[in-house]
Amino acid sequence: MRRFRVAVVHGVNLDQLGRRDPKHYGGLTFRELERQIDEWATEFDLTPRFFQTNHEGALVEYLHRAEGLVDGIIINAGAWTHYSWALRDALEIAKVPTVEVHLSAVHEREAFRRTSVFEGLCLDVVAGKGPDGYHDALSTLHAHLLEVAPARVPATGTRTEENLSSPETPQITDPESEDHDPLDDRLNVTTSTNEIDGNIGNEPPSPV
Repeated sequence: MRRFRVAVVHGVNLDQLGRRDPKHYGGLTFRELERQIDEWATEFDLTPRFFQTNHEGALVEYLHRAEGLVDGIIINAGAWTHYSWALRDALEIAKVPTVEVHLSAVHEREAFRRTSVFEGLCLDVVAGKGPDGYHDALSTLHAHLLEVAPARVPATGTRTEENLSSPETPQITDPESEDHDPLDDRLNVTTSTNEIDGNIGNEPPSPV
């Protein structure tokens, strides 16, 4: 059976889980949350690709590269959910099946949190279930992909799946190198992907 690849995307301030109000966000740290999601993804035979950034433009560019490189997206964009029309446009461009997730019950909180710019673009919205909401999102996405996902074909202008930011792939290429391809500059992601056992944060990758 085909193993689907799912981008698990987190936006602004999500890397600060463990420091934020546990009443709304629970007690897990961000690293612990990613480990839990990884375990659940294994249950559904999904391969997760984790990405978190506090820079809106970096997330826009990440979504621009998603088509053909991942089969589905789980997105928790944090506060950007409620006002970033740029992210909505980027997700619409991506044309990848998506489930929106929120740890807290956003529809029971402040008025501004009750609006989602992603409305109408996602298969489902899971909110107020804490970390367990990601399990529901993975289940929904997996069931959908089994029914409708086409063969994964890299989008025009991309070279390989590794153009999505990953800790295994150099993010900066030496312009003086004989192997340097100008396309790498256009595909470079400016913030780092959070790997489960790596450092949390947005430190730029080291030059190769």
